[in-house]
Amino acid sequence: MAMPTAPVSPPPPSSTPAAPVWPASTREAPGGGLSVGGVPLGEIADRFGTPVYVMDEDEVRARARAWRTALPGADVAYAGKAFLSRAMIRWIEAEGLSLDVCSAGELELAAHSGFPAERIVLHGNAKSPDDVRAALRLGVGRIVIDGTGEIARLAALVPPGARQRVLLRVVPGVSAGAHAAVRTGVEGQKFGVPVAGGEAEEAVERLLGRPRLELAGLHCHLGSQIAGLGPYVTAVRRLVPLLARIRDRHGVTFPELDLGGGFAIAYREGDPAVDPRTYAERIGSELALQCARFGLPRPRLTVEPGRWIAGPAGVALYRVLSVKTTAGRTFVAVDGGMSDNPRPALYGVRYTVRPAGRTSAAPARTVTVVGRHCEAGDVLAEDVELPGDLRPGDVLAVPASGAYQLSMASAYNLVGRPPVAAVSGGRARLLVRRETLDDLRSRDVGE
Repeated sequence: MAMPTAPVSPPPPSSTPAAPVWPASTREAPGGGLSVGGVPLGEIADRFGTPVYVMDEDEVRARARAWRTALPGADVAYAGKAFLSRAMIRWIEAEGLSLDVCSAGELELAAHSGFPAERIVLHGNAKSPDDVRAALRLGVGRIVIDGTGEIARLAALVPPGARQRVLLRVVPGVSAGAHAAVRTGVEGQKFGVPVAGGEAEEAVERLLGRPRLELAGLHCHLGSQIAGLGPYVTAVRRLVPLLARIRDRHGVTFPELDLGGGFAIAYREGDPAVDPRTYAERIGSELALQCARFGLPRPRLTVEPGRWIAGPAGVALYRVLSVKTTAGRTFVAVDGGMSDNPRPALYGVRYTVRPAGRTSAAPARTVTVVGRHCEAGDVLAEDVELPGDLRPGDVLAVPASGAYQLSMASAYNLVGRPPVAAVSGGRARLLVRRETLDDLRSRDVGE
């Protein structure tokens, strides 16, 4: 196998780290096309079929370590909703991260993968009894209380003589996030208990009155794809005074403060992204300043990167099915789309696209890359430059595809979900197999 040459997009010299779109191991392969993790993407497409998702194991691990290094005294919990598999769980455990989950399904997968239950946090605005029972049975380290109605229900399920450690999710009234559907730090949406109006303080009082629940601190999550640090600074400035009011009223000082995640990554060249070291310096300084101002000991910080770790480590591969020009626009249709990546249809997100299997000298032309599904909104990338000789059978690569794609995938049009292959050190291996027609038929039990 020919070894890769120079990186596709070397970072420019700068004191501020670039926001990479591709995994750091991405190279232009001497034989044409691209390689990731030392494996030509064209070979992966041939071996596993398309669509296929490629996860760079070394990239996942390096990005996990970036947060651990930047915040050595904090608890870094990978947000499993971004992408979860047994291999991902083991990588995260090996790098010393905790794990946050949102359902009994995610929790059981973690347990079966051997992840330590005490390093698991259970989230969810509407946890089912099965979710809670699984968490208590397995002994998760934290359960995040999302509303006052959960308090009595959870306390009733905790066995006599036991105590469950919990966090209270509060809403600090901070608007942040790339789309209205993912802004969760403001009032008027389904998550958390508002700080404004005293609702959070009332919830704290109720929790402190439950001997089977141990309230360890506060939790908040502002939204997703947040590129600036200003919203996190504002959250600290609103939550530390709340901690001080709780201390003054109840004589309780909480040891933990979870500021959630939502850290932006780059989907196209030039997109901004959060740098863990800058986050650690600015948010750590602000937390220390506010705690000193109110005479509080600094709580242990928890952060929950999910997209930031998984997103840039993943590349989706598709084969071109057709190239069609109509009404002055050229559409390149591929063999996947909104069934494996609903984000463009949900949020209007657009991606970078590059040929992956061969090198072309043909002049570029502007095209729109669309999926195979019966929806006009099934668009992956609008007005991108691709070679003018693109033809059916060519392989296209879409970077920054490791998060919130397969985890949100469906079997729309009864198209099975793609497989996931891991690459590292010039080798590729299957992590998750393709969903087959037999899989889909087996769920249909008849009339």
